[in-house]
Amino acid sequence: MQKADLIQNKILDIEQITKEVAQWRLLGKTIAFTNGVFDILHKGHIVSLSTAAKEADILIVGLNADSSVKRLKGETRPVNNNESRSIVLAALLMVDAVVIFEEDTPLELIKTILPDVIIKGGDYTVEQIAGAKEVIANGGRVVINPILEGFSTTSIIEAAKKK
Repeated sequence: MQKADLIQNKILDIEQITKEVAQWRLLGKTIAFTNGVFDILHKGHIVSLSTAAKEADILIVGLNADSSVKRLKGETRPVNNNESRSIVLAALLMVDAVVIFEEDTPLELIKTILPDVIIKGGDYTVEQIAGAKEVIANGGRVVINPILEGFSTTSIIEAAKKK
C-alpha cells in the first residue's frame, strides 16, 4: 500500500467506523471524538485536534457535510467541500478516522460510536455538546478544551475579502 492510500483509508462511512470501533475496543483502545466544520484549517484547529488526540488512543473526527455547513454557516460556506476537508483532516498525523455526517449535530454518530471521551472547544458548555449526555451515561467523559484566541475560519475569510 502506498502512503497516499493511507489518507483515503482513514475516511470512513458509518458502517466502516462501526466495525473499526469494534476492532479498536477488542484491542483495548480508548476512543476520543471531536467534530466540526474544519473549512479552512488553521493553527487553532491543529492545536485543538492535537489536544483532543491526547485524551485517548484513537481520535475520530466527525465532519459536517456540505449541506449541514450551509444550514449552520450560510450559503457562502463551506469554502472547501467535504471531500477536500476530509482529505486534509485524514492527512493529519493525530487523526485516526474521519466520518462525514449530514445532520446539524453528530448526535446519531456519537450514539453509534459511544466514544470514551468527547472533546469540544471552550466556546461550548457540557449541556450544549451533542452526545455528551449519552457518553456520560455510558461511563465516558466530556472535555472542553480552551480556544486558541485569534484564530477562526470566519476571520480568515473576512481578512481575505479585504485584500
